Amino acid sequence: MRLLPQEKTALFIDGANLYAASRALGFDVDYRRLLEFFDKSHLIRAHYYSALLETEEYSPLKPLTDWLAYNGYTLVTKPAKEFTDGAGRRRVKGNMDIELAIDMLEIAPHIDHAVLFSGDSDFRRLVEAVQRRGVRVSVISTIKTSPPMIADELRRQADQFIDLADIAPEFTRRQTEPKQRAPRGEAGQD
Repeated sequence: MRLLPQEKTALFIDGANLYAASRALGFDVDYRRLLEFFDKSHLIRAHYYSALLETEEYSPLKPLTDWLAYNGYTLVTKPAKEFTDGAGRRRVKGNMDIELAIDMLEIAPHIDHAVLFSGDSDFRRLVEAVQRRGVRVSVISTIKTSPPMIADELRRQADQFIDLADIAPEFTRRQTEPKQRAPRGEAGQD
C-alpha cells in the first residue's frame, strides 16, 4: 500500500462492512494498530460509521464505539431500524452510506488521499466525484472470500485497491475461524 508521508489522509470506515470482511477472513481488527498503520501518512481524520440498535439495554457494539470515540476516531452513528421480514425473521437495517458520502465530499478539499474501508458498489459514484476534486482514493476490502466482498465496479474506480487480507497482519488482534458469508441481501445488507 502506498502511503506518502506528505499526503493529508482521511479514513472512512464502513463499520459493518469492515467487521463482515475481517470475520470472513478470520481476524479481529485492532483499531489502535490500525491508526498507527495509517500514521505513516499525515492522518487528518479517521471516521468510523455504524448504525446502533437503541432498543436493547446493552449493545455488543457499545464498548467498541465508546473506545473509538475516546481514541482518535470520529464516530458517526445513527439508530438502526428493526423489522420482521416476509419469512418472520428479525432483521436489522442501518445503512450509513449517506453519512459517509457527505463527510467524504465535505473533507475532500482539505485532503490528498481518501481511504475507504468498504466494498459496497453504492460508493462507486462517490469515489468518482472525490477523484474529480483531485483526491486519490484507495479502497480496502477483499476478493479473497467467496463471494468477493468488493463490487467489481468499485474496485475498478479506485486509484488503488488493497486487499484487506494483504495488510491485515499490520492491525490484527487475534486470529479467528473464518465465517461463512450469508448470501447477499441477508443479515441487513442492501
